[in-house]
Parts: sequence; C-alpha cells; structure tokens
Amino acid sequence: MTGAAGSRTEEKDAGSGALRRTVPPARRFLARRKGVLARLALWSVAEAGQAFVVGHGVARAVDQGFLAGDTRRGLGWLAVAAVAVLLGAPVMRGVFAELAGLTEPLRDGLVRRAVDRSLAGALARPGGTDRAAVSRLTNQVEIARDSFAGLVLTLRSFVFTAAGALLGLLSLHPDLLVVVLPPLLAGLALFLATLRPMAAAQRRVLAADEALGDHATRARAALRDLTACGTGPETARRGAELVADAAASARVLARWAAVRTAALGVAGHLPVLMLLVTVPWLRGRGVTAGALLGAFTYLAQSLLPAVHTLMTALGAAGSRLLVVVDRITGPAPAAPAPPAGGPPAAGAVPPADRGTSAAPVADRGSPSAAEEVPRSVRTARSGPPTARRPGAAVEFRAVTLSYGVRAEPVLDSLDLCVAPGEHIAVVGPSGIGKSTLTRLVAGMLAPSSGEVRVAGRPVAGRTAAELGALRTLVPQEAYVFAGTVGENLTYLRPDACRADIDATVRDLALRPLVERLGGLDAPLRPDELSQGERQLVALARAHLSAAPLLLLDEATCHLDPASEARAEEALARRPGTLLVVAHRLSSAVRADRVLVLDGVRTVCGTHQEVLARSSLYRDLTGHWNGGRHREP
Repeated sequence: MTGAAGSRTEEKDAGSGALRRTVPPARRFLARRKGVLARLALWSVAEAGQAFVVGHGVARAVDQGFLAGDTRRGLGWLAVAAVAVLLGAPVMRGVFAELAGLTEPLRDGLVRRAVDRSLAGALARPGGTDRAAVSRLTNQVEIARDSFAGLVLTLRSFVFTAAGALLGLLSLHPDLLVVVLPPLLAGLALFLATLRPMAAAQRRVLAADEALGDHATRARAALRDLTACGTGPETARRGAELVADAAASARVLARWAAVRTAALGVAGHLPVLMLLVTVPWLRGRGVTAGALLGAFTYLAQSLLPAVHTLMTALGAAGSRLLVVVDRITGPAPAAPAPPAGGPPAAGAVPPADRGTSAAPVADRGSPSAAEEVPRSVRTARSGPPTARRPGAAVEFRAVTLSYGVRAEPVLDSLDLCVAPGEHIAVVGPSGIGKSTLTRLVAGMLAPSSGEVRVAGRPVAGRTAAELGALRTLVPQEAYVFAGTVGENLTYLRPDACRADIDATVRDLALRPLVERLGGLDAPLRPDELSQGERQLVALARAHLSAAPLLLLDEATCHLDPASEARAEEALARRPGTLLVVAHRLSSAVRADRVLVLDGVRTVCGTHQEVLARSSLYRDLTGHWNGGRHREP
C-alpha cells in the first residue's frame, strides 16, 4: 500500500512539475502572436452568433409562426436558422487559415528545442547514445502539433459556442439557465479534476512503454551471451516485471478515463434529462413551447456537442500535449545509476577530439547490449603480469576499472604490453569490457586504479590535442559528414597530399565507391551511404591519419568478411600499432597476438597459444569453425 501511494504521489508531482514548466513558455508563445489570436477570436465571434441564431430562429418559428397560425413567418425563421448553419462553412475556413499561424511556429520551435537538447546531450556525454532523439524529432513533435491544433479548435469552439448558446437560453427565458447550468457546471468541474492525474498517468504509461522497449532491444542484442551465461531466466523475469508495470500503468490510466466518462455523462446528458423532467415546472413559469424547443435545439446542436468535444480533446490530446511538450522542452531525465559493471554516469567521459573518427562513440563493452549478464561475467581479471617494456606502444600497469564504488570491476589488475608495430585483437562476450579497454587507451575513460600508458607516457593528464596526435579511435558507428568525399577522408589529416589519398583509396579498394559518389571533390550526402560504406570511409580516414596507434572498436561489423579482411590487412601494413576489438574470429587469426577477456582472467598470446590456454577461446573458435556464430 505504501508503494502504491508513493507511486500515486510521484505521478501527481510529475504532472504538477510538467504543468509548472509548460505554462510560462506557453504564455510567452501566445503573447508573441496576439494578432493571430485576435483574428481567430473574430472568426469565433461569428461562430457564436451562428449558434445563437439557430436556436433563436427555431423558437421564434414555433411561437410566432406555426403556433400563431402564421406559416410564412415560421418558415421565414427556419430559413434564417438554415442560413446560419450554411454560413458555418466560411467561418470554419477562416478559423483553419488562422490556426496555421499557431501550429506551424509551435512545430518549428519544438524541432529546434529537440535538436538543441540532443546536441547538448551528445556534448555532455560523449560516447552515449540518445535513442529517443528520432522519436522526439518525428513522432512526438507531430503529436504535439496535432494535439495543440485540436485543443485550440476545441477550446475556441466551446467558449464561443457555449457563450452563444447560453445567451440564447437567457434570451428565451432565464429559468432555462436555472435548469441547464447546474449539471453542466458539475460535469465540467468533475472533468477538470481529472486532468492532472490523467496527465501523470499518461506520463507513466509512456515511461513504462519506453522501458519495456529498451529492455527488449537490449535482450535481443545479447541473446547469445544470455544463453551462454545461463541468465535467460533472469532476463525473462525482468521482462515480466516491466510488462506488469506497463499493465498497471495502463489500468491506472483506464480508471481515470472511467471517471472522465462519468463526467461526460453528467455534463453531456444530464442537462437534457433535467430539461425534460422540469417541463411542467417551466411551463408553469411561463416558458413557451417554442422556447422549450429552442432550448432543446441549443443543447442538442450546440452546447452538448461542444462539451463532448471539449472533454474528449482535453482528456486525450491535452494529456498527450502536456507530456510530450514537457519531454521535449523540459529538463533531460537524470542518468540512472550505473549497474555493477555498467557504463559510466553522464559526464564521466571527456569530450571527443579529432583523434576519434566517429561520433558518438558506441561502447559495446558497456552493458547497453548485455546489461543482464551477471557481474562476475563482466569482471576481467588478468593473468600473470606481462613484462613491461620501456618503448611499448600501449601499456596497462595493474589497471582496474569499476563503474561505481560498490560495483565489481570490469577490468581487474590488468597488465598488458603492446609493442610498437604490433597487431593485437581483443575478443570476448558482449559486455565483458572490450570497448572499455579501447576507451582507456584513447583517454576517454580514467582507470579506478593503475596506469595506462601510450608511447611510453601516461594517458592521464594529456590534452585532447596530444592524444589526438597519438591515437585514432574508429568506433562501431562511423561518422560521415556533409562535405566533399576528400574532406571526409582527410578529416584527421587535412594536409594529406593527393598521392597519399590515392594510396589509401587503392589499399582499401574504395575506388568504385569514390567514382560512384562523383570523385574526391564531389559533395557527399551521408544518407546516400550504407552502414558498410560509412565504415569504409571511417577506416580510410584512419588509414590516412598520422597517428601511430589505431584502435578499431568493432569498426568493421557492417562489412562482409572479404572487405573486413582487406581493410584490416591494409591497416596492419600501415606503419604503427593496430588494436582491434574483433567482430569475427577471423580478425583474431590475422592478428599477431590475441587478448581474451573471459570474465575470470585475461589470456594473451598468439592464436595457437591462446587456443591452448583459454577454454572460452576454444569454444568461440569451435563455434566459428562450425558456422553457428559469426561474432566472438
């Protein structure tokens, strides 16, 4: 009971906070468009006049025409009412013409805000991914625009139509308002009381849906590791919990929807019932038959449809608009505390520099794809210390890294020495720490203890420019920008001569792609390239760079095996050191040495040596040879 009450309190607080954050910018937005609002109000006044004339014409047609024996006058008043109905078409045309002056600026502003927020998040958390950015820019912005347009139309129509109808009832007989207003106001009050909890419940439904989708995505990406580690049942239980939470959120929303339906019944149907029940009393008070028929016309044709539309729009579109606008313009959600062995908190990674050939950097070593793997599996403890060499290209000295004070280490007392010019491959299950290792070398993460050295000097304390001159990191998500083909290839070495560029194009077999794009001087549109072609451009950029150390973090995962082999061989022939997080076991076979991270200890040696010493590597190699797996 305490948990449920706390959940309801959190929902109410979330709804209140969203309302407080949304109202001030909404006021500023409307204040800058007073001209549009004034013209919209003028068209709405015409709509109020139309509502007034329809009911009044019916009442006069009965009292002064048909009941008085003057058929011509009765038909004349009905004609007036019919003309008022027909004039509604040009009125609505004018309303929609002015509506665009509100909805399109809102859409443009939300798009700018969504882009700014995504870029700010990328700068604050290099290497992180904003998987909701596309949803905010497309689906959520369109939801906000459509909901806002519906709310403007509904509120405007209700206010002016209700004003016209109530004024008409007053003109027919004041006692009609005494009968109609109490149930109408009671229903509206009950409905307004549901708006805030409905918005909070809608927010919780969206959050539960996102959490369930994210869990399903991560579990699908880590199916092999979950099966290998026997953690499938744990992942299934977590999925069941998320499904139950989503169902509970939907039930809360459904309960408030039931209350809203009751409010609609009170406001939308009770006035008609009250009018029917009180006909004898009204007749005794001097209300004529024409006035009663006019009152029913006002209720049936104007007032009650406006109330029904208002409640439906505010209850559905209003809640969606509040939640979506707050998710786009409100503060970014706080980064969750990382699980044991999980990724670093936001801001723990320093900004990327020109030594990184793609942004954002995808860290498949962090458990975004294998968060359900037990902590003991993510812990990589080193084997016997490797002899330290003064001239090592990369050196780990008792390096330990944990993503939290109480978290078990991803790397534990790791000793490793990579000689200049050496080609080394890193293999292991997803989430074991392979990408974490490359980030430590690149200077994008700092170890919890121990020291990482590149070119004989500690990585810690070096500036981004110094690190950029020493290493180039090519992550899984290749970055290609809207410049020329040549500018993309020479991004890390702008002063490269044409002969060096041609040599890179030849070594990586890029000539067909360059010719298809129109040559080195042709403009390049990133959306024209496939994922594999983007990776080839990023690999060529690394091949052309002057950095003596190349770090490939599954940078060939979208290439076919032949293209991957050709690219890795070209990069290995390049002067310098090559460290590859392997996507296929063939990468390990091509390397001088293989580093296996298996969650118990690290094993490093040649392919044959590691086969003899690592049961995990033997299993991976057996699976690879048997054709059942393509990834280590």
